[in-house]
Amino acid sequence: MQLGPFRLPNRVFVAPMAGVTDRPYRRLCRRLGAGYAVSEMAASNPRLWATVKTSRRLDHAGEPDPRAVQLAGADPAMMAQAARFNVDRGAQVIDINMGCPAKKVCDVASGSALMADEPRAIAIVEAVVAAVAPHGVPVTVKMRTGPSPGARNAVRLARAFEAAGAAMIAVHGRTRACAFGGQAEYHTIAQVKGAIRIPVVANGDIDSPAKACRVLAATGADAVMIGRAAQGRPWIFREIDHFLRTGTFRAPPTLGEIRAVLREHLVDHYAFYGEAAGPRIARKHIGWYIDGWCDTARTGAGPAPFAGVPAGPRPSSAAAARLRDAINRAERPEEQLALLDESLARTHDEIAFDR
Repeated sequence: MQLGPFRLPNRVFVAPMAGVTDRPYRRLCRRLGAGYAVSEMAASNPRLWATVKTSRRLDHAGEPDPRAVQLAGADPAMMAQAARFNVDRGAQVIDINMGCPAKKVCDVASGSALMADEPRAIAIVEAVVAAVAPHGVPVTVKMRTGPSPGARNAVRLARAFEAAGAAMIAVHGRTRACAFGGQAEYHTIAQVKGAIRIPVVANGDIDSPAKACRVLAATGADAVMIGRAAQGRPWIFREIDHFLRTGTFRAPPTLGEIRAVLREHLVDHYAFYGEAAGPRIARKHIGWYIDGWCDTARTGAGPAPFAGVPAGPRPSSAAAARLRDAINRAERPEEQLALLDESLARTHDEIAFDR
């Protein structure tokens, strides 16, 4: 699939998720089969560019091309300025956030709230395209199907965004009002695909190779974008890519590989955030890996992250909770790693991670 000057290696993408798709996570997902990854959203307000939080979100050191930065904001001129700022610092794709349903984002007319203000949404795309077109940088949009189930306007906006110069549009199959409740619907995504010529990416509730195949067939989309289903299960990208290319299921990762992936993720994470913040921010990622071994799968993100891994002794929910509590109390990287190494090395204990 072509995105501006870039030929993407496959059509399985990492969805941008605030607080999740940081540089260590993106690099890991790319190594494990994702064809494309977008940063977590960064503020367009120039007063925030120098903050530690924003500077981390704009750090793409060591990432494979293309380096994509997602911007959130409601002012066309400010969004254009932010786009130029990021291109000057190495961004190769600018993505515009019109999909986030979080209240704090929508309350300032950003994210999915923009879909209810079509003139402003179109003006933002026009301004950002004009700002980065001289650099040959493609502009993409991540949006939802509309403000509410009774006001789905994704098709109309997609046509306008294409006319404004957008190079690709990703659509989450829910409205802003739906947030992450209920089930994603794909009919609107199919309508968007039928209405425009630029690539369309389907997003929402895609949690397995078979589901990805069904969504592509139902929508005609050019690619799929995986979000919550990859939390604690970053190898899902290679599983889906393998299935789409061959029609067969790839063998799940071995327990030894899972152990190596978890350690690789954490070591890179600690190096990125530092010894003080690293363990605190790592808690949620470790929790997602642990959840894959619970007796009760977590809800809302599809199957358990370790679905398909050969059966063996698994921790009970209570044992996993005790491990999570110990991880959350650990204040140093080496403490968290030691707790996980000890658990992973056991074979018959109630919190054993191995079989």
